Amino acid sequence: MDSEPKDLIVLGAIKHGIRKFDKIQKTTHIESEELNSILEKLEKRGFIQVEKKKGWLGMKIEIIPTEKGSKEVDERVHELQDKWNQMSLIYKTGDKEKLKQQMDENKSLFPNMMFFGVMDMMMFSMMFSMMGMEMSEYIPADSMPEMDEGSMDDPGMDDGGFDIDIGF
Repeated sequence: MDSEPKDLIVLGAIKHGIRKFDKIQKTTHIESEELNSILEKLEKRGFIQVEKKKGWLGMKIEIIPTEKGSKEVDERVHELQDKWNQMSLIYKTGDKEKLKQQMDENKSLFPNMMFFGVMDMMMFSMMFSMMGMEMSEYIPADSMPEMDEGSMDDPGMDDGGFDIDIGF
């Protein structure tokens, strides 16, 4: 499955239990027309099947991964992990040129690596720092992980001090 990275993300979401169109759309952030097209391609290739069931409120449609689809996701995630491990090793050697080349070659895989939790975001940001580059040059802003308000990673939280309640 050497198609669009979004195809793998959709198939991965389905494999991990997201079975309804609207929930797949919400999870993957893909417009409905494009998602419908992706689902049709996945069905034609035998990676998913559509099941219609009778429910309390009428017909209910579920999208189920086939065994072929599940194996495809597992294989592709394993490949992503291998690519990430290669980049991590190059980063640890400090070879900026080789790291940049590897990152350029694998640029299209970064959204999938992020979606499947393959990459270590801290190390990923340190790779960019080492090369003196911006992460946004490689990953679209809509693919960047969102920061929770009030988390330690929140850029708005920069008072630099401690908040200690000493009981007075």
